[in-house]
Amino acid sequence: MIGLQTVSEVFFQLVIGGVMLVGLVATLTPIIPGLLMMWAAALVYGLVIRFDTAGWIIFGIISVLALVGGLLDNVFMAGSSRKAGASWLSIGAALLGALIGSLLLPPFGGLLLAVIFIFLAEYLRLKNWRQALESTKGLAIGCGWAAITRFVFGFLILAGWLMWVLVF
Repeated sequence: MIGLQTVSEVFFQLVIGGVMLVGLVATLTPIIPGLLMMWAAALVYGLVIRFDTAGWIIFGIISVLALVGGLLDNVFMAGSSRKAGASWLSIGAALLGALIGSLLLPPFGGLLLAVIFIFLAEYLRLKNWRQALESTKGLAIGCGWAAITRFVFGFLILAGWLMWVLVF
């Protein structure tokens, strides 16, 4: 017969695993911070089960993966925009638009305002809507690569957490 503690532990692991899976799916969109969600789930897991040495090591790896994945996300978006000809000022405008849109118009406002802000900044800078559209297209392509990157890092976070649960 399964004891109450075992049932509650399994239920807790299933809840954390569910949050991990939702976070992994969320990495495919710029709307929900999936890597942050997965990191927070791992933190809650560690706090509840009480970190041991292996837990701290795995949580450290998960933290590095979440941080690097989040940074690469921004690098791909900015890099793709730069490659398409956008200025750093326009990329900054896109980031500002993403921040404002995420706060004021969730869930899609961040992406929408980032695209609008980079287009407007580039149009004002170049006075050429076609070149402004190219920079905007670069941002969109960067968003695609960023989503792939976030998913890969999210998968690695999930794998690390599963190793923590099943091996340690």
